[in-house]
Amino acid sequence: MDTSTILTLILGAALAGFVQGLSGFAFSLVSLSVWAWTLDPKLAAVMAVFGGLTGQTIAAATVRRGFDFAQLWPFLLGGLAGIPVGVLLLPLVEPNLFKAGLGTLLALWCPIMLFAPHLPPVRFGGRLADGAIGIGGGIMGGFGGFSGVLPTLWCSLRRMDKDAQRSIVQNFNLTMLAVTMLGYVLAGNVTREMWPGFAIVAPAMLIPSLLGGKLYIGISDQAFRRIVLTLLTLSGVALLASSLPRLLAG
Repeated sequence: MDTSTILTLILGAALAGFVQGLSGFAFSLVSLSVWAWTLDPKLAAVMAVFGGLTGQTIAAATVRRGFDFAQLWPFLLGGLAGIPVGVLLLPLVEPNLFKAGLGTLLALWCPIMLFAPHLPPVRFGGRLADGAIGIGGGIMGGFGGFSGVLPTLWCSLRRMDKDAQRSIVQNFNLTMLAVTMLGYVLAGNVTREMWPGFAIVAPAMLIPSLLGGKLYIGISDQAFRRIVLTLLTLSGVALLASSLPRLLAG
């Protein structure tokens, strides 16, 4: 592994670790906005899942608020059903096309939510809708650790308070990323050449994750909502910037 790759891994892991510690999600969105420029897509996907899982494990031990299993289980059940589909589709889906589609959704929809704070909360669907969102999150988790995007958007639409949203997204991500990582291993997507990357990503994100978690505790519900939507918007723009030139060149 050359020096450029090592530095890229460190930068992406540190930035993504801080953001995940603060928001409870988005490790893959932030890290891939850095890694997608230079790393092999399969390596980047595995590192994103590993880093997200490491960060959620840290958060589970340091940021535990608002846990309600009655709210969480529909997301988990749906997510567990969706992960195998995502893992199977990973080798078949063109990565840049997927990133461009996800980036477009985030870059268009999240600013609407950000600048229209008085939109009425979504009340319909109940647990069935939560489960459907979980399925989508599980499939996207199999694509490279994007499991938290749909649940985060959904919780924002439902106008949950920050602790309830954090609890759902954090515990959903922890479960989905653990199962996705296991799926990658069983499917042969994790190779011996990737092992040094694990040893780089884990320590690079440790302190930033803890700092982000400390900052989360002191912010208000409104500030948390703004941070989440801004992060999703910026991540969408970054995904578009990294994927569109390659799609147009192809």
